[in-house]
Amino acid sequence: MVLPPGRFRTVEGPFAPPIDHQWVPVSRRLAHMRRTVLLTLVVPVVGVVAGLLFTLGWLPGATALAVAVLAVGWGWGVIGRNWRSWGYTERADDLLVVHGAMFKKLVVVPYGRMQLVDVEAGPIERLFGLVTVKLHTAAATTDARICGLAPDEAKVLRDRLTALGEAHAAGL
Repeated sequence: MVLPPGRFRTVEGPFAPPIDHQWVPVSRRLAHMRRTVLLTLVVPVVGVVAGLLFTLGWLPGATALAVAVLAVGWGWGVIGRNWRSWGYTERADDLLVVHGAMFKKLVVVPYGRMQLVDVEAGPIERLFGLVTVKLHTAAATTDARICGLAPDEAKVLRDRLTALGEAHAAGL
């Protein structure tokens, strides 16, 4: 998959993709899902609070609306920034998963250490056509997840990781 321009910022140091590899991005629908949830939860609450504050006068109600609009705008931007931070790449012996806009995290999962590959999706994820792939290893701290994948992409990744895990574990 070719990355769209500006999809990932140039990252140096430990979070840079390995030589001869690129980060594979997750689906844009992940950002759409999170933004829909943001609006679905915030708009009714803001409506009720602003309505109550408008009974006290126009200034408290208008202030509440302005703060709410700023908060939704900030949340909208944070969701986009977080979505852009997700990526993964497969190498010969391991899978690398990177995510986090403010607090970056890079997880390297050796295929030979994988014990279980889970594919899961909650009702909201299914509504947006998304699934999450979870990788479980012998050490609980190295478990990794890749959220926001299309079901077909997750199925292929699951099968490939399972086969690679079995092949690398056979040599142990």
